[in-house]
Amino acid sequence: MRIRALLSAAAIAALVAFAAPAETPPLEGFRLAKPGWVFEFPRDHGAHDEFRTEWWYFTGHLRSSTGHRYGFEVTFFRVGAGKAPAVSGEGATNWDLRNVALAHFALTDVEAREFRYYEKLNRSTPFLADAKPGLLHVFNEGWSVTTAADGAWRLVARGGGDMIDVTLRAEKAPAIHGRDGVSVKAAGEGHASHYYSMTRLTAEGTVATKDRREKVRGQAWMDHEFGSATLREHQAGWDWFSLQFDNETELMLYIIRRRDGAPDETSSGSIVLADGAVIHLERSDFSVEARGRWKSRASGATYPMGWRVRVPKFGIELDLREVMKAQELVTKNSTQVTYWEGAVDVTGRSGGTLVRGEGYVEMTGYDRPFSDPAAGSR
Repeated sequence: MRIRALLSAAAIAALVAFAAPAETPPLEGFRLAKPGWVFEFPRDHGAHDEFRTEWWYFTGHLRSSTGHRYGFEVTFFRVGAGKAPAVSGEGATNWDLRNVALAHFALTDVEAREFRYYEKLNRSTPFLADAKPGLLHVFNEGWSVTTAADGAWRLVARGGGDMIDVTLRAEKAPAIHGRDGVSVKAAGEGHASHYYSMTRLTAEGTVATKDRREKVRGQAWMDHEFGSATLREHQAGWDWFSLQFDNETELMLYIIRRRDGAPDETSSGSIVLADGAVIHLERSDFSVEARGRWKSRASGATYPMGWRVRVPKFGIELDLREVMKAQELVTKNSTQVTYWEGAVDVTGRSGGTLVRGEGYVEMTGYDRPFSDPAAGSR
């Protein structure tokens, strides 16, 4: 139990690359995300141990032949546990503590109006939880995403009576966010990440709950970020939107919230066109307005709900509606971070044309600011 508590503390200190106060320096030897990074694939689908924090984030929408609908999230985190690991070294073993491995799995059963989530925390070893460099192969106990011989990815997770096992195939090339290889999160050198998304993945496989087991099809989104910096002392958290439209385009918005509630000037986004071309959006290019609120009984946090999104110069006007309000994760047994990660439906216009779609919204820092030294202490 004591070892588990120590691992959790190490994870919190670097979780999601932003969870420590601004005065906390990068851990010894870790690389900062700076301009000039040139992405290469499949290399950059794999792990980057030279950076302190990394995550692979899968969200998606699935339907069975009977019309039963599910939303899902499966996320793998890798957090450097101390000094950046050497590539090799005399006396090194597979049990040396180099990384902490964390994972979350959430399932939204839309028709049943049920949301359930599960979490894992382990030290990284080749036997228990690990992430390989050079290609996408990440696992944490029985949860995994692996690369098949034909380049497809197989994503598997299970907890309680819930299970997902789907094959994912990319319809578009990776969408690189930000400028010059970096997605800036705050002013100052290295307060950024290297960030790309697979914005349109076809998904096919099986979903099981305690009541049913069904073949499903749908679409998914994958985010992969790696970096070594933190949120600044004036920043509280972020709101993230990934939206997929029926005209084969996508929109990602990343809004860093200041402690006073205003969006930070470094907030940004991307439009991904049908041919895969990426258009970078500055903070001044878009607006997001919430029309309602929801208070969680589990955490006491109050979250925005029901968003209006506008990107005027591209004729984008959207209404986002959560499929259900209670889609919050209170991860006391792993990251100790409370956040809302939920499926949404989208209607509106893009370039003057009517569009419909689906998406996911993530909101952090609503129970307490991420840069609060007490964050994660629940």
